[in-house]
Amino acid sequence: MAKKQFICIIDTETTRTDKVADFAAVVVDRKGNTTAQCAVLVAGVYNNRESHPLFYDNSAPVDSIWNRDSLSKRYDVYSRMLEGGSRMLASASAINRWLDRVKVNYDPFLTAYNLPFDVDKCEKTGIDLTGFSKRFCLWAAAADIWAQSKKYREFVLDVHGFNNPTKFGNMSYKANAEIMARFLLGNPDLPNEPHTALEDIIDYELPILRAITKRRALKNLVDLKKPDWRQMQVKNHFIAK
Repeated sequence: MAKKQFICIIDTETTRTDKVADFAAVVVDRKGNTTAQCAVLVAGVYNNRESHPLFYDNSAPVDSIWNRDSLSKRYDVYSRMLEGGSRMLASASAINRWLDRVKVNYDPFLTAYNLPFDVDKCEKTGIDLTGFSKRFCLWAAAADIWAQSKKYREFVLDVHGFNNPTKFGNMSYKANAEIMARFLLGNPDLPNEPHTALEDIIDYELPILRAITKRRALKNLVDLKKPDWRQMQVKNHFIAK
């Protein structure tokens, strides 16, 4: 009998100093059944707002979650989570002890939607992911399977899933977790990600993973490259009539 395979999906919400403030990991089997999960705010980062404020972008639109004026609302969300018990403060070393148990008990593939980003921020925070030798990028897998298909491009057109033009006039269509989850769930009205780590995994990344594992063997996802926006330029896929 083949050995049962597990996947550990991680997600992070980060700070202006490139550290992880909100860390979550969910361990699932190939069918997407959850066997373990962790959702914590990183002690010494999240609770040090002066030195490590949550990420914001000074150029973000006023109504964007990434606008600086939205910071107080985002901190309020986390405060309610701490008060309600859905989050706790934990040190990076405590997170590492939990991850060590996951490696021993499940030997999972590691994944995230844009895995290199999360791995980099974890490394800068002292969260050790080096023991996960088997890994693939959820974004790369989803993009490889669906992002250039006719059905996906039709969906993007229907939901207006386009990035803003660059300063050079190039414009691409989106393959982020929000648009991809809406496409795969057949739900164009799925709300935007709350950008809290555990909830993003459960409601967006996990449905994407379930769809992927129905189509591909995990070993065939390992060497996929990060999506290239140049392959998703509007001018190459949409024709004016």
